Amino acid sequence: MIVERIWTGNAYRNYNYLIVCPESGEALAIDPLDHQKCLAAAKDKGWQITQILNTHEHHDHTGGNAAVVAATGAKVIAHHQSGSRIAGVDRGVKAGDVIKVGRTVELECLDTPGHTMCHICLRSHTDSPALFSGDTLFNAGAGNCHNGGNVEHLYASFADQLAKLPADTRVYPGHDYIENNLRFTLAREPDNAAAQALLPQVAAQDPATARVTTLQEEKQINTFLRLTSPSVIAALREAFPDLPEQPDPKTVFAKLRELRNNW
Repeated sequence: MIVERIWTGNAYRNYNYLIVCPESGEALAIDPLDHQKCLAAAKDKGWQITQILNTHEHHDHTGGNAAVVAATGAKVIAHHQSGSRIAGVDRGVKAGDVIKVGRTVELECLDTPGHTMCHICLRSHTDSPALFSGDTLFNAGAGNCHNGGNVEHLYASFADQLAKLPADTRVYPGHDYIENNLRFTLAREPDNAAAQALLPQVAAQDPATARVTTLQEEKQINTFLRLTSPSVIAALREAFPDLPEQPDPKTVFAKLRELRNNW
């Protein structure tokens, strides 16, 4: 499986992806907002985009669909309940469905509500697993719930699905927010040595060539995966004095998301 990560360089800091079968050259485009860069990358490498997967319905993820379809005839895949919120869907998918790309690539759909209630993440069936996490899991962060989402569902997507994936799973999010997210981690957990070490590296990096984190690394630097950390809970109590002595992980997650909303 070939993963071509495309840095849009736009104000929203989107990443688009091409997932390619190395044998056939067929490609799946994930959230190809920057259709020009996606089409140019495919043409340059001799790949054929045959499918599009939208992780969710927000325009900064679906806005390139029409142009890619017009240029390639690709079929559009999205959450089976997305309905009219995504135009021209050819295939609706649900948890456990598999998207095949060419002869060798299989991507399993995870139903991960929270950022929106119709959000799909993709998990690769490869020896070195990969997760294409849209706006659910970011490097060192979690998606917001402002536009049709629900924080309890987001917590469940993290706790019941994403946190249980193999430690070596590579994380490919829909946006580059890692620097700001690490600053949030350190505001909540100032003694987090892993976040302290990583911040100066990412502050100087080009998002186009940024290194890819693993789930194991995320559990060290991502506050939303560190819900039982005494340091996180102690700092959270400063913001929320009524927090129970031993708050449950769901409460910690919701309070962290509340703070992150205004960060």
